[in-house]
This record gives sequence, C-alpha cells and structure tokens, in this order.
Amino acid sequence: MSASDDLLHRIENDPAVAELLVWPGDFDIERRDPVEDLRLPTGMPLYPIAGCGAGGTYFLCGEPGAGRRPVLYADSEGQATLMAEDLVEAVRLIAHCPYWRDLGAGFPEHELEEQMREDHPDFDEHRDQLLKALALEPLSTEEAVTRLRATAARTSPDFAPKSTANDRMPYGLLFERGQ
Repeated sequence: MSASDDLLHRIENDPAVAELLVWPGDFDIERRDPVEDLRLPTGMPLYPIAGCGAGGTYFLCGEPGAGRRPVLYADSEGQATLMAEDLVEAVRLIAHCPYWRDLGAGFPEHELEEQMREDHPDFDEHRDQLLKALALEPLSTEEAVTRLRATAARTSPDFAPKSTANDRMPYGLLFERGQ
C-alpha cells in the first residue's frame, strides 16, 4: 500500500481525523462526487477522494498501491491544479494553508494568513492537533506555499484534466505560471 493509500485509509476510518480536515481545510471525504468526469492527457486514472464546499474535488492520480500518487484538485469552475506530490504532502499543505486555493486566485499570502488567524484564533491549535493525530511533521507556512507553488507549476501538460463530455477543452490552471 502506498503512503497516500495508507493515509486515506486512516482518514476514512477515523471520524475525528476526517472532521479535523473538514475545518478549516475544507477537505471532506464525504463529498467525493465530482462535478463532471475528468481524464488526464496521459490516461492516468483519477480517483476522487474528497471535495470542498464550493464543489471542487480532490483526486488521487494513478492506480492504488502504485508508489507516489499525486493529488489533483479540480474546481467547479473549470480550473485545476496539481497541488501535492502525494496525499501526505496534500494534508500537510492543507493543515498549514487551508486558504491555499485563494493563493491561486492571486491573494497575497500574508493577507490570507492574517485573516485566517483573525477569524480563527484557535487555528494553530487545530493545525497542531491534526498533524499530531496523523504523525505528520510540521512545515513553516513559507515552506508549504513554496512546495504548493512548485508542484502547481508542473500541472501542465500532463495533469491538466479534460472533461470526458467535452474532450476539446482542458481545464484552466488554477495557479498560473509565476504566481
């Protein structure tokens, strides 16, 4: 079993951990139905593993048990990004930067971080609880953002999905180059 498969199994079988990912990370394993069926240019299979309140879907790429399985996020508006090298990395990024999708929309990291802490004074405690429950090493926010941006830069061409209903139009990139 790969690290991604193992972590997904742990999340699925521990309601407390699953709940820690729902808020503030908006990673809900109960929301696995994507808005539409997608395929990757490489033919690598996509497995929906979670969704967000805005209708986006997180996918594990590749066959179960097959080494590292990158995590692709596709929103309900036709944009997508490769967000992490595997589910372990994705959960770490979500724990540190639950506002990560807003970074793709161009909002400054420092403003998002300030707003998160202002709106949720218990954010650090919540993040630490999640990381401890999953035995994951913490990152600095800067390192999490750097990793996210580096992985997102690799989305195109191999991880830019297309709808199976409209194979001519690939999804747009949630993180444009240089963001």
